[in-house]
Amino acid sequence: MPNIRARLLAVLVVLCGLCGFLTVAGTPAATAAPLPDSLPFDGTALTVSGGRFVDGTGREVVLRGYNVSGETKLAENGGLPFASVADAKKSATALRALGGGNSVRFLLSWAYAEPVRGQVDTAYLAAATDQLRAFLDAGVRVYPDFHQDLHSRHLFDPDSWYTGDGAPRWAVELGDYPDESCGICLFWGQNITQNGAVKAAQHDFWHNAHGLQDAFLATAQQTMTYVRQHLSAEEFAGVIGFDPYNEPYAGTYDSGQSSRTWERDLLWPFYVRFRARMDAAGWQDKPALVEPNMFWNANIASQKQEGGLLDAGTLGPRYVLNTHFYDQKAISAILMWGKAADGQYVTDFAAVRERAAAAGTTAVVSEFGHPLAGTVSDKAPTVLKAMYQALDSRVKGAAWWTNPAGSGPVLSGSQWQWDVYHGRHHELMNGNPDKVLTTGDAWNDEDLSAVRLDDGGKVTLRQDARLLDRIYPSATSGTTLAFSYEDRSRDGSTTLTWNPVPSSLPGVAQLVGSGQYGLLVWRSGSGSAPTELHLPASFPTASTTVVSDLGTVHAPSAYTATGPVGVAAEPGGTGSRRLLLTDTDSGTVHYALVTNGATAPAPALLAAARGELAAWAAQRIGG
Repeated sequence: MPNIRARLLAVLVVLCGLCGFLTVAGTPAATAAPLPDSLPFDGTALTVSGGRFVDGTGREVVLRGYNVSGETKLAENGGLPFASVADAKKSATALRALGGGNSVRFLLSWAYAEPVRGQVDTAYLAAATDQLRAFLDAGVRVYPDFHQDLHSRHLFDPDSWYTGDGAPRWAVELGDYPDESCGICLFWGQNITQNGAVKAAQHDFWHNAHGLQDAFLATAQQTMTYVRQHLSAEEFAGVIGFDPYNEPYAGTYDSGQSSRTWERDLLWPFYVRFRARMDAAGWQDKPALVEPNMFWNANIASQKQEGGLLDAGTLGPRYVLNTHFYDQKAISAILMWGKAADGQYVTDFAAVRERAAAAGTTAVVSEFGHPLAGTVSDKAPTVLKAMYQALDSRVKGAAWWTNPAGSGPVLSGSQWQWDVYHGRHHELMNGNPDKVLTTGDAWNDEDLSAVRLDDGGKVTLRQDARLLDRIYPSATSGTTLAFSYEDRSRDGSTTLTWNPVPSSLPGVAQLVGSGQYGLLVWRSGSGSAPTELHLPASFPTASTTVVSDLGTVHAPSAYTATGPVGVAAEPGGTGSRRLLLTDTDSGTVHYALVTNGATAPAPALLAAARGELAAWAAQRIGG
């Protein structure tokens, strides 16, 4: 029977001709070859278990990367992140090799997916899926996001100071909204709470006026179905889940309603409905990455609103707590003088960890960043360093060596943003040919892209590579107990060192010197696959030293299944690399220091550093 069935399917494929795809029992039809540089344990789908992302071998996975990209908010490329698949491939390779990312939040547009009510544009979905595939083919995991800001660009007049993105024109026309106006606004985000048209449109969406929410959910289901059917099983395994709605806000609260009851009575039921659409589209094994009220974790007291999906109960493995964090004090140029410091955001990010743990799931900070141009751009190097520090650990650098056990889980995150067209746009703002935007991100005066294309068309970083291309535990065989990375990134000509090795560990301090270092402590699990740490480009093999209870070595050799310490390429053929640490036990505490600070260190120094770290781990972590 299997052979006969295979022949019949082959005949159907031929007869189908130009039909584009074949669906068999609801699964993707195509089968792709393994990615270049893959190892046997690569490429498995992620699930949520024990409050962590885990892969098919049970390893704890951390996602790091970028939003791809704000270009989706523009009209110049028809609501797509890229002008072509070739640009998507170039961007994906650079994101992996230069930016150290293993994942992206991939923006989609409702306006372009459903330009006519009830009619999904399959040409748009096809182009988006092809661009999404470019990242999967580079070994980058993806979670799509139906993005909106200020509800829709179609709310705004051609001569407006601002614009939006999200809902289609037909959805706006149904509302007969007042002429938009923000009043006295210094920042585009003030439209969320001050622009009457934006507030009314958001209110209508959450109350399903004119069946708007029904239409959105139907389009979302068709989008997810299309993506699943047009990716191979191997490619679809690289899709993490779906972010249903960017930065939800009520618009206006009903009489007697609070931010918390709005989440309970309107936002959470929407997510339950979206979850059902995911299941119907064949995404039942992937989580919905759900965002609370966007102001639940604001760091300005007057903006903060009670929330965090407090009344949703235990979210469990079918949902992930998905939130954003921007330092509005720093962005304001008024409420925070000076620059960010060691530990600036550990409390803010600890709140994310705690809320996810209470909800019985894991978390992802799907947007964070800071302007790279303008009056507050001088704060960017310290703000971003402090945000990455808080993703890595809930303990500031000055206290980390004495309190590593307080680190907590390493958070996943996606920086805003990765726009290769930065500074080279040609966007007609709100369709106005007299307002052609070319500079920055070409959207509401934002300038947050970590990259740009140089005059030769090469992807180039706009931020310090030491900040962006970081060591992080991309897959831990067991449970992470503590992690820290001292990137030595720069603020102008000043090297920022917030977590120096203490003098109580002289051998470790000498080994690290003025170099970068990462230190991971974990409790072993099944041992079915090794622990992996991303190796930045600043850690060439010849300059990398590993000090671990599993093995201590300078210039580690190529990975083998039997060797405790080895280096291998990351999957996708982009030239990015990883360190692999193999243990053969379960429930044992292990540690690994990775540094590029020493040149050909003497065996005696390596032995001294190992002895110091062993004593430190026993004292500060225990068995």
